Amino acid sequence: MRCLIAGLVAGLLCLGPGLSPAREAGEMEAAAIAAAEEWLALVDAGSFLKSWTQAAEYFKNAVPKDQWEQSLKAVRAPLGKLVSREVQNAMFRKTLPGAPDGEYVVIRFLSAFENKAFAIETVTPMMEVDGEWRVSGYYVK
Repeated sequence: MRCLIAGLVAGLLCLGPGLSPAREAGEMEAAAIAAAEEWLALVDAGSFLKSWTQAAEYFKNAVPKDQWEQSLKAVRAPLGKLVSREVQNAMFRKTLPGAPDGEYVVIRFLSAFENKAFAIETVTPMMEVDGEWRVSGYYVK
């Protein structure tokens, strides 16, 4: 199996007062899922360079643009076109192994491709200092 991993980075998020922690996490998960799905649409369309441009700053600093394009071509091309994708789970985290503390949502998608009936895509958006969720990690197995 081929795997693709990108680095993770921390960000800041200002939340309004009065929200319960569960509600805050649920709202953050929903926003992060939406950002991940938009980013995955770029990858699905073969817009690998644009996916790099739309990724988190740490991701861009950790993975050079040309390396990202070559890695995605090597990993995604053999899979063929996306057939289906659904969220299996999404977990809000403030800490992740090997990454600075921050606000992350680790999302696992159950995916099917033309040449691989079952795959798990893990996408990790993070909250950046500008208040936007951007993908900081991507892994396919």
